Amino acid sequence: MMALLQQPIWRFYDQSISAIPTSPLTSFAMDDTLCELVGQLQSPPTLRTWVHDASVVLGIQDHRLPYIQQAMRYLVTQGYQPIVRNSGGLAVVLDKGVLNLSLVFSEQTKAMSIDEGYEAMLAFIRLLLPEATIEAYEIEGSYCPGSYDLSIDGKKFAGISQRRLRQGVAVQIYLCVEGSGSERAALIEKFYAQGLQQQVTKFSYPVIRPQVMASLNELIGQSLTVQDIVVRAYRVLATLGQVQATSFNAEENTRYAFYLQRVLDRNAKMLAK
Repeated sequence: MMALLQQPIWRFYDQSISAIPTSPLTSFAMDDTLCELVGQLQSPPTLRTWVHDASVVLGIQDHRLPYIQQAMRYLVTQGYQPIVRNSGGLAVVLDKGVLNLSLVFSEQTKAMSIDEGYEAMLAFIRLLLPEATIEAYEIEGSYCPGSYDLSIDGKKFAGISQRRLRQGVAVQIYLCVEGSGSERAALIEKFYAQGLQQQVTKFSYPVIRPQVMASLNELIGQSLTVQDIVVRAYRVLATLGQVQATSFNAEENTRYAFYLQRVLDRNAKMLAK
């Protein structure tokens, strides 16, 4: 997967501080915008870093929980804002100790399989964390489980997803860097308990075991900050191609405004159901 990562020019868009006070919905719109720009070759391949505070991003299946309103109220009492995304996947915790990365590629000249996207992100994270032995397989008992859960010594610290739009592919990962991974998992465990209340459902929601999740710092015995990882990400990118650190220009912001409104409208429809 190194061929995908080695590009003549990489765009670097750091929102690890500026996005903190905003809703995660802004990041969905941001990655949709980048999918179009990169997919249509109006921007080089891009790495975006982003952080949001005290939010739980829910998937469509989460919103179908029998007692979803009660479950979302529980999250609010714990200081977390629930957001519903109009896509697959299940509940994920975001806070200031969780760094999100998006690698955005174009399929304009060559198609990219789902697994190729996942493998590219896995290769990037291994470059990012050379001191760790990282494995990729589903960690049962984790929240938002998937075949590309990233773990160290059997404990999950990251999960990968993808978004595809207009020949652009955004491969997204959340990295639990700081804090307690098991405490985040316990929050989601209680969310599902509130949402299910032992009712039988057609969809099988994960049975969360908090002990199978941990933060990167807990697993490697270091005191890395989110910003330490952002700096590492930039340095890794610089070994893969020329880096241009740029935010959106006026024309790109116009496209972002379009996608943001679309995301807000979709979220409002989901919450109204």
